[in-house]
Amino acid sequence: MREILPALHGWLEDGTAFALATVVGVEGSAPRHPGAALAVAADGRVVGSVSGGCVEGAVYEAAAQALQDGVTRSHDYGVDDDEAYEAGLTCGGTLHVLVVPYGAPGPRAVLAGAVTAIGAGEPVAVLTVTGGEAELGATLTLRAGRVGGTLGDAGLDAAATEDARGLLAQGANGVRRYATRGGRRCEDPVTVLVQTFAPPPRMLVFGAIDYASATARIGAFLGYRVTVCDARPAFATPERFPDADEVVRAWPHTYLAGTAVDERTVICVLTHDPKFDIPLLVAALRTPAAYIGVMGSRRTHDDRVARLREEGVGDADLRRLASPIGLDLGARTPEETAVSIAAEIVAARWGGTGRPLTGLTGDIHRPAEAR
Repeated sequence: MREILPALHGWLEDGTAFALATVVGVEGSAPRHPGAALAVAADGRVVGSVSGGCVEGAVYEAAAQALQDGVTRSHDYGVDDDEAYEAGLTCGGTLHVLVVPYGAPGPRAVLAGAVTAIGAGEPVAVLTVTGGEAELGATLTLRAGRVGGTLGDAGLDAAATEDARGLLAQGANGVRRYATRGGRRCEDPVTVLVQTFAPPPRMLVFGAIDYASATARIGAFLGYRVTVCDARPAFATPERFPDADEVVRAWPHTYLAGTAVDERTVICVLTHDPKFDIPLLVAALRTPAAYIGVMGSRRTHDDRVARLREEGVGDADLRRLASPIGLDLGARTPEETAVSIAAEIVAARWGGTGRPLTGLTGDIHRPAEAR
């Protein structure tokens, strides 16, 4: 949903009524994960996508109906559903979509607070009832320790909020089910979609070379906050890296030791110079970074590993290195190499094989929590 937040903010500000359609569940192979969203304004404007084009027309009609009668509804679109098939969902999966109209002041106020906070860079969790013995579409938001809205029951709010705190710390989305409500056991457990909006993950690119420029460009495209770092003032200039969020002139290991690195951070070391690489990698392997890739030839890699062993780096840490960096795409140019690096980062994040889909069987879109 993050990509449509600017439009939602504008509609909330100017009083435009709209309906928000959100993927709340996926079965089998489907192009989008829970949290993907499409919004339809009262004047017909559309932003976002729930299926990459497969069922957008059907969802548009559902949103228009919600705007007309003000009723929140859940819709299922699957390959065995004639309407969905006609709309184009031929990938073999099933999408469960919740359509919520935002015309009334109460629901708009809860959503507006969350959208404003996300725009300001605050970590925010948005919790929505998607099924069970509770009001469909009821929304609760969690930000900076404050709770807005309600899922309809104090006990349910407390339990769901606790789960949301954990997901927010991970920067992950999730679906949670609660078997009790109001002190009694539910015959139909309440299902809650938790969407988290943490600040964008970081990509740290070390080495102000042409490959770094291409990597920064594709990193920004993937939604990372990109930092390029190099100790050489002549090379580390904003003009050379227009797609980076910041360009830092510092010794790489010194900068890394003083900057924030979490489990979502990816580190790309493109310097292939031992005087920069070795102290930087020793520092990088002490962080919880999700990915640490290092450029260089096979011979450079072997020399690098030997030097790191001399520094006391063990086998477990060495296995964390993606070295040489990138997937085997036959890349030659900086741009092609950046695609190779990005592909490896995506595969590491989602557990992909990096192999051609034509040689694989099973679902194309792996079940996963949206992020």
